[in-house]
Amino acid sequence: METRITKHPILDFPKKSRIPFFFNGKKIYGLEGDTIASALHANNIKVLSRSLKYNRARGFFCGIGKCASCLMRVNNVPNVRICITPLTENINVETQDRGFGKLPEDDFKEYPLK
Repeated sequence: METRITKHPILDFPKKSRIPFFFNGKKIYGLEGDTIASALHANNIKVLSRSLKYNRARGFFCGIGKCASCLMRVNNVPNVRICITPLTENINVETQDRGFGKLPEDDFKEYPLK
């Protein structure tokens, strides 16, 4: 469900082409000129990440790339600030798990904890 303003009594919204992209494996659409964050917001996706300590929802906050609320994995590149990253066709956007960045247990077998 898209939540964009399409009709307004004073402002004109020129028609823009739809751009398909994937969010957590699901195909959704944004518009030409969108950032990834604005396209997600228009598709009613408001929770972008969760706080580490209390697991509280974090959403679109500063919109200028200065905070860490919008960090996501884009085309397997972690920690991308999606509020300033332009939307491109068939881009793959994924939320980052709370445990992201931890190494697999097997990597520590040679170095046991004392």
